[in-house]
Amino acid sequence: MSQYDNVSVVKKANIYFDGKCVSHTVVLADGTKKTVGVILPSSLTFNTGAPEIMEGVGGSCRVKLKGESEWKNYGDGQSFNVPGNSSFEIACDQPYHYVCHFE
Repeated sequence: MSQYDNVSVVKKANIYFDGKCVSHTVVLADGTKKTVGVILPSSLTFNTGAPEIMEGVGGSCRVKLKGESEWKNYGDGQSFNVPGNSSFEIACDQPYHYVCHFE
């Protein structure tokens, strides 16, 4: 799916790590929330509350989930699951465009 139709968009951006990650929250007609954003070249650690699926829609990244010892590469069209109440490290050498699906 290349676009979401019939959504509401929260006007204020979610800005993390001094602007290295910026996203906007979209709310689908059924009430489902997602964030659509970009991570600029950097290495960051995110903490999660709810489980989420990170879907890459442009660029690439390396990810290491909490408790894992190896980094995995993800690119356009690939996704990774992050458990709730956890964390993940992400490293990007180029802008990484993503959609975060909350479960």
